[in-house]
Amino acid sequence: MKTILTFLLALMSLTAAYGQRTAKKTPQQKKNKMEKIYDFKALTSKGQELDFAQFKGKVLLIVNTASKCGFTPQFAGLEALNQKYKEQGLVVIGFPCNQFAGQDPGTDNEITEFCQVNYGVTFQMMKKSDVNGPDENPVFKYLKSQAGFAGFDPAHQLSKLLDEMLSKADPDYASKPDIKWNFTKFLISKDGTKIQRFEPTATPEDMAPAIEQLLSK
Repeated sequence: MKTILTFLLALMSLTAAYGQRTAKKTPQQKKNKMEKIYDFKALTSKGQELDFAQFKGKVLLIVNTASKCGFTPQFAGLEALNQKYKEQGLVVIGFPCNQFAGQDPGTDNEITEFCQVNYGVTFQMMKKSDVNGPDENPVFKYLKSQAGFAGFDPAHQLSKLLDEMLSKADPDYASKPDIKWNFTKFLISKDGTKIQRFEPTATPEDMAPAIEQLLSK
């Protein structure tokens, strides 16, 4: 009797331990652990893995870019921010995307070369990615979950055009967190807890005060 009882207790202990190990591996729990940008990895334009964990303590500026867009000249402003603040801890990262009117059709190498030749870009360019939909890059899925649509600058000459175009496709577009167009910018604090979203109509220069504030903390 004592032997059977000992066996049952051992079996119960083993089952409990197995259940705990299995629970640690469930997709939902893995998803719940991804609470900061540092949990993510993505491929650079050269196909190398970039681990965002290395950016703890840095201010991050993540942008979805395009080479043939009305906002493409913002590359110059983004590079200016990179040059001005990189020694203070700013890291700029560009994610090319071809989802908006097919405005970035080139290969990763062609896109990187275009940015370097035309705008002197030295900040990190990533592999071309979707930022909306079923194949969206997990980095942007996370960023959108943390910072919804911020609204277009009414003073910008392209704001009315964007609003009319998006409203025709979806009258309720403004209530949804989806990326609306190229050059949506996400500014992330040094500890990853604060994420500010700037729409395409906000220029890189407009972001300077927010960047300086985060760098000073």
